[in-house]
Amino acid sequence: MTDDEQPSQTPTGPGRRTALVSFAAVLGAAACAPARQDRSAGPTASASPSTSTARPAGPSPTASTSATSGPAPQPAIARTSGPDIVHGPRSRQEVALTFHGAGDPAIARRLLQVLKTHQAHVTVFAVGQWLQAEPHMAAEVLAGGHELGNHTWSHQQMKQLTPEQARTEAVRGAEALRAATGTAGWWFRPSGTLHSTATIRAAAQAAGYHRCVSYDVDPEDFRDPGAALVRSRTLAAVQPGSIVSLHFGHQGTLTALPAILDGLKAKGLEPVTLSRLLRDGA
Repeated sequence: MTDDEQPSQTPTGPGRRTALVSFAAVLGAAACAPARQDRSAGPTASASPSTSTARPAGPSPTASTSATSGPAPQPAIARTSGPDIVHGPRSRQEVALTFHGAGDPAIARRLLQVLKTHQAHVTVFAVGQWLQAEPHMAAEVLAGGHELGNHTWSHQQMKQLTPEQARTEAVRGAEALRAATGTAGWWFRPSGTLHSTATIRAAAQAAGYHRCVSYDVDPEDFRDPGAALVRSRTLAAVQPGSIVSLHFGHQGTLTALPAILDGLKAKGLEPVTLSRLLRDGA
């Protein structure tokens, strides 16, 4: 069970989880994953669609970024419809650490400092209400050379929503991201489910996203199992091209992060943004 299968709560509480889309080498992998059961959660008003995703919610030109982790060109996979992105190409010695953006901003800032110390770059799927409540966080994430994605407006159980409600969650999340950064970005991860449905994919497309993003490594840090388990579960499962699901707002994740980054380095794996991992070409 993922944290997205728990009852929804406000984004100022612990972070929660979503779903991804498969890269060219793994299109269809989502269909092979075990089914999850979600609980219902109620939600919210409608909003008009917005489709401006011309650039990523990534680092500004003045942000300090490495040559391999700075703003990347939009990958072709982000411009085409298809199944959920579950992982990137296994031929690359890179992984994408993706964080669900919600929870205590003080923990988020400490996580960003750890990433800076290790010169690691990540993708943060931010909950729209969290971005609105913490207006400085988007700029702080981007200043570290990271990128932002849409994790819905209020973190509902999306499989339980009507088409209009699901659309509202995706569109309002995109609007919050655009208000915070000037762009809705390229990546959408639905809340409350590991894998998308036809309704969720339609909602994502209404907000300007062609695919949903899932993951192939889940240490279940949202359950607060302790830093040692978060570290060991992550390093035991990670492979070249993995997309890892982690959370802001959890002390155990913060404590585990330095050891996770050291372990990735020992395996010869570089943490990069999702846009970098899924880039076109070799």
